[in-house]
Amino acid sequence: MKNFSFIQNWWQFWVIAIVCYLIGCFNFARFISRVKKRDITKIGSGNPGTMNMSREFGLKIGLLTFVCDALKGGVPAIVGYFIYRGYVFDGTVMLVSDFIRFWCGLFVVIGHIFPVTMKFKGGKGIASTLGLFWACLSCENPWWILFAFLCLVGVVVFIFFTEWGSLGSLLGVSGLSIIQLVVIFTRYAGLQINGYLIAAYLVIFAINVLTWVAHRQNLSRLFAGEEHHTSIKKLAKKKRG
Repeated sequence: MKNFSFIQNWWQFWVIAIVCYLIGCFNFARFISRVKKRDITKIGSGNPGTMNMSREFGLKIGLLTFVCDALKGGVPAIVGYFIYRGYVFDGTVMLVSDFIRFWCGLFVVIGHIFPVTMKFKGGKGIASTLGLFWACLSCENPWWILFAFLCLVGVVVFIFFTEWGSLGSLLGVSGLSIIQLVVIFTRYAGLQINGYLIAAYLVIFAINVLTWVAHRQNLSRLFAGEEHHTSIKKLAKKKRG
């Protein structure tokens, strides 16, 4: 392992943050809807995300949007992981890759929710966050790819039976992040706690906070019994161009 000096290389983190933010600013829902000669921000709920795309264009287009947004969250994290996986922070045994992948994901999610290209009014970050944690867990062991997929299936099953799309999505995000926290905690258990490890925990927590805050109106409507139901059966029957 090579030592990585944060004091000398701090600027790399901000270059990565800017690049990932700009990646996050590209909204696939808006792009796909414009290809369809419509603007997703002006129809349905106005949210440029998977759920609204599914309601307005059908489940296939919604799934396409989800996959694109998930890749947007996951690919930068994987790239960051492979670039820095051979390094540890100076004076510690903590892998730089155990921090940088979440750092990449954080700014992709920020860019998705607050894109400068859309006057800081973007999507809610669920697909990108799920893709991020799926990718981050998969870096640990290839078997996590299957496990994370089963977690995603669990989210779909929850939404199928409850029709609470937002809540199911948030539970999926939180569940995957908790699993990732446990993996990192186990890896460094018994070792001296350092600022980089704490920072990794805080970044994961911040990603969760962002997605929950982005859904605050959905949660308010849910608790008031006014939230729109998301019927996967009805979405699957829709055939929209």
